[in-house]
Amino acid sequence: MGGVGSFRLKFAQGLKSRGIEVTHDLDEPNIDFILLLAGTRNLLGLYRARKRGIPIIQRLDGINWVQRKRLTSLRYHLRAEYGNAALAFIRRFLADKIIYQSEFTHQWWEDWYGKTRIPYTVIHNAVDLDIYAPIDTKKSASAQKYAPRSSTPDKYRIVLVEGSLAGGLDSGLRWAVNLAENLSEILPIELLVVGKVDKKRKTEILAKTIADIKFLGVVQREEIPAIDRSAHLYFSAEVNPPCPNAVIEALACGLPVLGFDTGSLAELVPPSAGKTVPYGADVWKLEDPDISTLAEAALEILTNISSYQKAARKHAEKKLGLDLMVEKYLSFFTTS
Repeated sequence: MGGVGSFRLKFAQGLKSRGIEVTHDLDEPNIDFILLLAGTRNLLGLYRARKRGIPIIQRLDGINWVQRKRLTSLRYHLRAEYGNAALAFIRRFLADKIIYQSEFTHQWWEDWYGKTRIPYTVIHNAVDLDIYAPIDTKKSASAQKYAPRSSTPDKYRIVLVEGSLAGGLDSGLRWAVNLAENLSEILPIELLVVGKVDKKRKTEILAKTIADIKFLGVVQREEIPAIDRSAHLYFSAEVNPPCPNAVIEALACGLPVLGFDTGSLAELVPPSAGKTVPYGADVWKLEDPDISTLAEAALEILTNISSYQKAARKHAEKKLGLDLMVEKYLSFFTTS
């Protein structure tokens, strides 16, 4: 669901279009490079590959941190801490090069785990601009399910797409609900939530909220472009996002992005394509943010929607295309 899986599929697609073969077997005899998407349980296989002289390029996401700031299940806490330790070990002792998904991610890793002496670069994620586009030229099946956005809608649709908004990851969901409630006092608003949400949490929200909220749950990856095309505003709900694929997908579909200025969001969303507003509290302590400022920014976008839509797509075409990203990766692979 999103994240690493989404990147892997897109990147493999870009490699194969260039005639580059992809394998997931570390013992394959004809490997030229290993791109490690964060970490692996197969540390022994990685070590053997390194002994064979195969360069290992580690692509690093963010660091698990929410479990240190709020109560989570014991299982979630242990998995998060183990994951951090494994990634840090590979970064320090096995990787030959590192690709950080954003400048925010780069600084985060160096602040928490120190600098390394190996080469590194920063490359933002990207999307296929033909699939994620403002117009569905292929008339996909999902286009029948989600009508394209209207410039004069009965309701303005805000969409939130996350792989998981369950457990300790539901802070952004609370913000989205509060935002929809604030805006509903001024404009007709519909909030569409895509991703995993705890059943109990969903029931609680629907019982109390005054806003029009629809939970779609986990959907097929192929449906995301049509969902983005049906909306007027994308709300980025992740706390300190390293480099959210869903934000890039939204921009490519001509969907303006709104969120708090945390993590990498300001790196991805220029002022012409959306708004990143001050959090208004200590985000690292998960204190309650300033929703009123967020609502004001949303109104600014929704009342000037056409210019923001055009700028979102233009920015994606210039900076966030899959071909450009793959070329950057390959260039870094082969640079000594």
